Amino acid sequence: MFTGIVEEVGRVATAQPNKLTIAASKVIRGLELGASIAVNGVCLTVTELTSNAFSVDIMSETVRRSNLGLLSVGARVNLERAMALGGSMGGHLVQGHIDATGELASTRWEESAVIARFAAPPEVMRYIVEKGFIAVDGVSLTVIGRDAGSFQVSLVNYTRQNTNLGERRVGDRVNLEVDIIAKYVEQFTQARPAGITADFLRENGFPVG
Repeated sequence: MFTGIVEEVGRVATAQPNKLTIAASKVIRGLELGASIAVNGVCLTVTELTSNAFSVDIMSETVRRSNLGLLSVGARVNLERAMALGGSMGGHLVQGHIDATGELASTRWEESAVIARFAAPPEVMRYIVEKGFIAVDGVSLTVIGRDAGSFQVSLVNYTRQNTNLGERRVGDRVNLEVDIIAKYVEQFTQARPAGITADFLRENGFPVG
């Protein structure tokens, strides 16, 4: 589990179809073989580790669902180590399970922030609500607006400087993960019977003649 608060922007040192090696410094501290780490929001397992880099294996499913297959040597990626139990929750609950990729559709300045609009597929948009959470390339962001096929977020100066979102250009593909709570709410409401029925009352301890 992650929080969507990027700890460091690493750089791809080598890129193979099923393996990435990423140069980093901050996230290396305390990292161990077999540990989980989020790369552009994708939860991966550390398979090799040195004093200044780590390697992760990438499955075909990961390539299909994320932008990791588009990475080349020198690309900058958002990194976050798994959240420690009892640690600070600065963003929101992020699993590292990408739902789909989206596309940066437009940007505009609004005072000192950049308003970024991302186009997203229907299976993602159904869970996006104004003022709700969304993880974009592993960055926890608040949705400030949405329409049928896209949503908007505000990228403040700190976010642009400390993640790779400040480098994104119109047309770039980004990884999207919706708020897991929205999925649970949907499943719960679909599974629950409409209204109060006799069976519902019996299941909850009420006497029904």
